Amino acid sequence: MAEPKDATEATRRAHAALKARLPADDGSDFDLARRGFIATIPDGRILGEGGRVCWDMSSFAFEDTEDCPPTVNPSLWRQARLNSLHGLYEVTPGVYQVRNFDISNITFIETDEGLIVIDPLTSAECAAAAIALYREHRGDRPVKAVIYTHSHVDHYGGVRGVLSDADIASGLRIIAPEGFLKEAVSENVLAGNAMGRRATYMYGSLLPRNAKGQVDSGLGKTVSLGSVSLVPPTESIVTSGARLTIDGVEIEFQLTPGTEAPAEMNFFFPKFGALCMAENCSCQLHNLYTPRGAQVRDAKAWSFYIDEAKDLFAPRTKVLFASHHWPRWGPDAAAGFLTKQRDLYKYIHDQSLRLANHGLNATEIAEELALPPTLASEWHARDYYGTLNHNAKAVYQRYLGWFDGNPANLHKLPPVEAGRRYVEAIGGAGALLAKARTAYDAGDYRWVAELVNHLVFADPANMEARMLQADALEQMGYQAESGPWRAFYLTGAMELRFPRPPMVTPRQGAAGQIRNLPADELLDSLSVRLNGERCGAQEFVFDLTFSDTGERFGVSVENAVLHHRSGKVEAGAAPVSLTRAALAQLVLRETTIEAAVAAGAVKTDDTASFIAFIDLLDQFDFWFEIIAP
Repeated sequence: MAEPKDATEATRRAHAALKARLPADDGSDFDLARRGFIATIPDGRILGEGGRVCWDMSSFAFEDTEDCPPTVNPSLWRQARLNSLHGLYEVTPGVYQVRNFDISNITFIETDEGLIVIDPLTSAECAAAAIALYREHRGDRPVKAVIYTHSHVDHYGGVRGVLSDADIASGLRIIAPEGFLKEAVSENVLAGNAMGRRATYMYGSLLPRNAKGQVDSGLGKTVSLGSVSLVPPTESIVTSGARLTIDGVEIEFQLTPGTEAPAEMNFFFPKFGALCMAENCSCQLHNLYTPRGAQVRDAKAWSFYIDEAKDLFAPRTKVLFASHHWPRWGPDAAAGFLTKQRDLYKYIHDQSLRLANHGLNATEIAEELALPPTLASEWHARDYYGTLNHNAKAVYQRYLGWFDGNPANLHKLPPVEAGRRYVEAIGGAGALLAKARTAYDAGDYRWVAELVNHLVFADPANMEARMLQADALEQMGYQAESGPWRAFYLTGAMELRFPRPPMVTPRQGAAGQIRNLPADELLDSLSVRLNGERCGAQEFVFDLTFSDTGERFGVSVENAVLHHRSGKVEAGAAPVSLTRAALAQLVLRETTIEAAVAAGAVKTDDTASFIAFIDLLDQFDFWFEIIAP
């Protein structure tokens, strides 16, 4: 099988052309990113149980040079080098961050007698290493409270690295925006298998860390690989303007729902003049649509809340920090940064809709849209994570949906059938490949990818097609300024070159997530597993009780649709008693109903009906194909 190729002359020319268009670099971002550095740990290396590597910055040591390899976009290389700076930093006296021990930052606010911890990373091992580094240099202060800025896992998953079981039992304050728990639990559940698989592409988790592989996500290096947990908040912020005092430190809160996350908030510390912008502002263009898959975000609301934060806090801000990247110091710098970030999202929103109202579709808008010079000149407005191209499409999708109005696109052929017909229309596989090779030699990689994709879907066993498609995607990855775009292209190339053998048994993912779902969300997740075609006209009615929590649900299947209702049980329903863990094991096929009944984990008067019901629940294969049928 083919190994990764070198950059072609076309890719080298593309890089040279981009360098000529990049903003002037006076080194100020590197100065900001290094400011306040105190210390780090050797190689930024964090180990978990049994010596498992959870984080290792030494794997990115190849980025220690300003000389950009020809296989990396020069702008992304700059961002990768900024994101390689790791360790403990003083933001301002009393406020400290550990950066690049994960994809996100963890922040420590010193209180009268302890600490407030903001956003304890993705995994417990990394959070524990971060707080240990802080304590080594600032003293063994106890944690007085934890604040989750929003409902994405890289901002709460490591909480058990900074809290003990005793802390949790004693009700230590954990503060989050209203709706946090619902969004944290549910966002990646109903479509979780598809999102999780696509995330392996988006973060390049299967790629080697080198100049031909994974270099950076733009938002940070990558996601850590330690233990993920969720400790529910003890209190929620329900209104903007709410104020709390925690161990002598006052905090002013601003809710920002529907922005970068469905539940998110910014907040200000008057004592320190420190403004936390959560993930609503960062040193890049963020995603209005995340390529791993999620609901489209509201660019207009996002811009509004940044503007509101500017009015509320900027005149008093001595330092602005966030959940990713590096701070800005001084009220003028904070106001300027907020202004440009505000207008970045509003411009994409307004101009995408302007062009849509002229009749352009999403793809046409994305090709035409360009930032004005005042925004294009800012490094923090560049496409390192989100891109102007796919964010414009997101605005179109939010308002107008997937259909562009052209009736030819209303009922298109599926990829395999379309692929076969395109190959036939072009004159067969040989003729298609000949045209594609000519395009490849001309550096027209986007056309190669579109053309050969038809042949790959028509005949996925055609290795000549797979290799040419991989070569084209690889060069597109080398040229990509966006970390996720690079990762998507290079992961696709890798999976074309090295097909994963099919398995008889589905390779299920997110088992830990399923096991940790609350009862209501667990039952809700079963509705998208019910195989409607196989279910047909079958009907089921259960009186289901979770023996470990005492929760009782009426569960029914009618018209091939699964319903569950808390406390509402239909007459004649078959009683079923089981633990939440037992139901998760049944769904994951880790046990059988017969075995669970024999073990006393499941009790029912109608074993046959319950077996028939569980048998209708699909198993999802995490490693489904993306780049081929």
